[in-house]
Amino acid sequence: MPRVSREVVFVDGVRTPFGKAGGMYAETRADDLVIRCIRELMRRNPQLPPEKVDEVAIAATTQIGDQGLTIGRTAALLSGLPKTVPGYSIDRMCAGAMTAVTNVAGGIAMGAYDVAIAGGVEHMGRHPMGEGVDPNPRILAEKLVDPSALVMGSTAENLHDRLPGITKERVDAYGLASQEKTAKAYANGKLQPDLVPVAVRSAEEGWGLATTDEAPRETSLEKLATLKTPFRPHGKVTAGNAAGLNDGATAALLADEETARELGLPIAMRLVSYGFVGVEPEIMGYGPIPSTEKALRLAGLTIDDIGLFELNEAFAVQVLAFLDHYGIADDDPRVNPWGGAIAIGHPLASSGVRLMTQLARHFEEHPEVRYGINAMCIGIGMGGTVIWENPHWEGNDK
Repeated sequence: MPRVSREVVFVDGVRTPFGKAGGMYAETRADDLVIRCIRELMRRNPQLPPEKVDEVAIAATTQIGDQGLTIGRTAALLSGLPKTVPGYSIDRMCAGAMTAVTNVAGGIAMGAYDVAIAGGVEHMGRHPMGEGVDPNPRILAEKLVDPSALVMGSTAENLHDRLPGITKERVDAYGLASQEKTAKAYANGKLQPDLVPVAVRSAEEGWGLATTDEAPRETSLEKLATLKTPFRPHGKVTAGNAAGLNDGATAALLADEETARELGLPIAMRLVSYGFVGVEPEIMGYGPIPSTEKALRLAGLTIDDIGLFELNEAFAVQVLAFLDHYGIADDDPRVNPWGGAIAIGHPLASSGVRLMTQLARHFEEHPEVRYGINAMCIGIGMGGTVIWENPHWEGNDK
């Protein structure tokens, strides 16, 4: 029988504070971080009966130990959801949570689900990227990719080679701006509403409570200029213009719009389109450019229709490549208004939902904006973009 595609909405999103790898979450399990997020989603939305959740999709890049065993299912059980609620795990490296959202969105659109939870977790302190992997030697021996493609920092240096107009001074200035915007957002209480406090345990220091991100720091252009370039002598990529290694988790609630209205759930964003693409693995950071072109084409939009951007700051050069391609200034106020991963952190598979949750908050504050974008580069040469519509858009009333 013919099927009608349904509207998919982003209801709510939360995240733990992001920690430095091996920092405040050193003795906290990865699965407990995402469980905390799922429980908080349900607490914040008591009008949603737990049995109405049709799926739990949770991403992790390194799916071993406390990030393994089909973490979507185990996290659902440990979160107190009914045993009838299924779950699964996803790996698309940095875009894991983004893919979890688009996967369940497809199910919602075709009617397989009414309500679903999607998110991600990464505990890079316990499980460094690449732990336990065994890349097929043919991928290098047959020269399918350059060896640098397997080192994300090296791919960022490769992108610098391709784009000499993105200087060391520009990436450092962008990194500093990210720190300053995040500090201002914290001072103005912008980030705190969606942070889930997490009880943490230290054998030496006892119990504590994680309430803010661990990575943000004060710095200056002078300090940034002195940092080492670990991926290449006299390179451009440093710890000051790239995201660090982090621990953290995210979770989001998505639903069919009609179901959300019936249950009295808030509608924070409406899904418009999304696109994933592959690029040369050696220049992984270029990925968000063609993925955005694809998502825009599918939506029948142009970059001029986009009023807000939440871009993942894996590396400053990757964001600046995107901005240059689309003719957007380095300091455009529409881009990452509250800072980004260079300051906040990038726990790989969890970051996509952080971007979405922040975009939803921006939409509330900007009813003059109709469309916004989330975009990120993805390891092994990919890009991902999701376009959302603002339900608060003032044009709805005209």
